[in-house]
Amino acid sequence: MCDEPVDPDMSVNDPRGPSVDSRTADRKARLPERLAHRGCNTRKGAVKVVIAWPDRLHVAEPAPLITVAGRLERKGGREMVARCPTEQDAHEAADWLVDRFSRLVPDLPVTANVEAGGGQYLVILSTGRR
Repeated sequence: MCDEPVDPDMSVNDPRGPSVDSRTADRKARLPERLAHRGCNTRKGAVKVVIAWPDRLHVAEPAPLITVAGRLERKGGREMVARCPTEQDAHEAADWLVDRFSRLVPDLPVTANVEAGGGQYLVILSTGRR
């Protein structure tokens, strides 16, 4: 959740220790589990999970990544996740997204494409399955 590595051998009583995370606080959702810091996982139950886009990326209307991950896992296909002012900005965002999704949903291979449209550049994630 915080994008920092989790040490599985650390004490589970430490806030940086390991706990099992299913990427959502919704108990009805059936998503694969993974390790998260106990402190991060505990906080998630009190607030809606949000993965922040880095400030260094120039994007307009960035999509909520947890929501995008859930939709792509369920339905596959492609989804527009951001608009960027320049092609270079869009490629930087696309590279970051592929890396971030490889850790967020490791069993879901995604690719990112950049398409020009309306004087801006769209960043589109695809799963390769429909």
